[in-house]
Amino acid sequence: MTTRHPFQGTVLEETRLELGEGPVYDPDLDCLWWFDILGCGLRRFDLASGTVAAQALPFMGSVIARIDGRRHLLASDQGLFLRDLASGELTPHCELEPSSRGNRSNDGRVHPSGALWIGTMGKDAATGAGAIYHVAGKVVTRIFDKVSIPNSICFSPNGEIGYFVDSRVNILMRVPVSPTTGLPTGQAEPFIDGRDRPGVFDGSVCDANGDIWNARWGGGGVDRYDPAGRHLARYDMPAERVTCPAFFGPRADRLMITSCWEGLDAAGRTADPLAGATFELGVAVEGRIEPAFQL
Repeated sequence: MTTRHPFQGTVLEETRLELGEGPVYDPDLDCLWWFDILGCGLRRFDLASGTVAAQALPFMGSVIARIDGRRHLLASDQGLFLRDLASGELTPHCELEPSSRGNRSNDGRVHPSGALWIGTMGKDAATGAGAIYHVAGKVVTRIFDKVSIPNSICFSPNGEIGYFVDSRVNILMRVPVSPTTGLPTGQAEPFIDGRDRPGVFDGSVCDANGDIWNARWGGGGVDRYDPAGRHLARYDMPAERVTCPAFFGPRADRLMITSCWEGLDAAGRTADPLAGATFELGVAVEGRIEPAFQL
């Protein structure tokens, strides 16, 4: 039976982002990074000082991965870029898709092998316009096609299972994966049907026990599932359109959640005043530090 918990957390950062997404903890700098995709911005939150810094980007960024303490990898509508930590300078790394497709990057995550899974979608969310790619160094391989809104990309702790969803379909998929390469080794199969209640699967992370923590966009909550797909818990959130969770802190024992106000009119934003803010869930978790991308 699912246990329901009222919100016990805090607003971690007040700024209302049109599409807050892609959060990740950086253990080298003890900070959080995340994006406003539609606002073309990258944000940094330093845990020790509680200060926030923002960098304008020349593209729609959606995923950031650390590399070596000096550089990050950024995914965007213009491909993959290396970002210099000291200067913020951006250098092209490789393309994902021809720009003629009119797509942008969306959800993604680094596999324990150091390879990146990154999804794309139409800028107008056209049905089937996107895909999910595996990126090893500069080698880009399309692994799933005809995806409308790729989300929930995450991996079991041993790297043998991958998860993803097309939010328009709203069924979380499960696929066997090579722990050494991050490439699928079998067919993706339906795992959790999300069509039986309000909202859709958005971003997810997998904790040290293999439990999946999912932000329920339009459902105003974070859901926790065990590796067998059982719905263990529901954590209510003070915003309906939560987008993506991330473990953070030196022990990865805290959980942050981004949100958005994309698609809300003035009345909708008044009714959901914290839409677009960034939250801490306020419960202890057994998370994991995200792997670094291997060049």
